Amino acid sequence: MNPQRLLLLFAATGIFAGGYWTGSVRAAADRVYELRVYHTYPGKLDDLLARFRNHTMAIFERHGMKNVGYWTPLDEPEKSKTLYYIISHESRDQAKSNWNAFRNDPEWKKVQTASEANGKLVEKVDDVYLSPTDFSPLK
Repeated sequence: MNPQRLLLLFAATGIFAGGYWTGSVRAAADRVYELRVYHTYPGKLDDLLARFRNHTMAIFERHGMKNVGYWTPLDEPEKSKTLYYIISHESRDQAKSNWNAFRNDPEWKKVQTASEANGKLVEKVDDVYLSPTDFSPLK
């Protein structure tokens, strides 16, 4: 599923409404959201999920990236090889700075190396930056 279809799905199911969003991720005037889709190599999704669960999410937060949500598809072929997630940043410029800090983080480098001891986990990453509309519950 492409990112645009996923966003329509989220909107249609009300995942962005109903109090899901807390003050910690509520939109500021220039806050941006980043939708990322990780396509893993065969048999590597569980390893990727463990890396996020045990390490990546905390490292993101340390570098100013707010964890909004993580999803896996219900149906094959995406079910066994795809992770969708949304994080937010204070601004588009801050997103660039956050990613640079994350990539250079010594703990991240150690975690990445250890988790990829038996081969790379992610084959391809799709990402898109998003800004809430003026009628979004995030505003």
